[in-house]
Amino acid sequence: MIHLSKCLPGGRGLAGVLVKRAATVELDWDVRQKSRFSAADSSGRELGVFLPRGHVVRGGDVLVGEDGSLVRVLAAPQKVLRITACTSHGSPFDLTRAAYHLGNRHVPIELQPDHLKIEPDHVLADMLRAMHLIVHEVDEPFEPESGAYAQGHDHGHSHAHGNEHAQDSDHGHSHDNTHTHGHIQGHKQGHKQGHTDGHSHDHGHHHDHGPGCHHDH
Repeated sequence: MIHLSKCLPGGRGLAGVLVKRAATVELDWDVRQKSRFSAADSSGRELGVFLPRGHVVRGGDVLVGEDGSLVRVLAAPQKVLRITACTSHGSPFDLTRAAYHLGNRHVPIELQPDHLKIEPDHVLADMLRAMHLIVHEVDEPFEPESGAYAQGHDHGHSHAHGNEHAQDSDHGHSHDNTHTHGHIQGHKQGHKQGHTDGHSHDHGHHHDHGPGCHHDH
């Protein structure tokens, strides 16, 4: 068995001729969204794939073995629902509505300019037909959007964590500014007050003393 623990998205960094010569392996979506799986390539070799958790393999990616072997991944055709707008009384906006409702249900969905794809589900198929969309079951490769899955989730989590860190940092910075501003303001007010009091006191002792003044001289 050949152990593969590295995946190059789209064969990035490899010469085209090497990618074309590489053995291939066909995997459906159910397998490609796993980080640990076994398969057999086009040369009949047994493969053991061990990728970082949450990694999703896409059609066109190249797996690299510990011995330097290259295996190009093909997205295998599988049963999916192909969703298109009705040309007679529908509009492309109907697909946008469908994508919105499917997204609310966290359904893996492949987005294309003129159609959508989801895994077979008769309840969802009925809902989509009730929205005046055309739904057909076909055998085609399935490449759903990655945002809602493990790899995308990790990225989103890291991004959110980064935002939280930035917010915490900003909060601390604002707190320091507020504290400093309050301290300076209080110091200025105290200084001004003391200066004013002193000025009033001095002013009270420097008025003119006339003949009717009852102060001691």
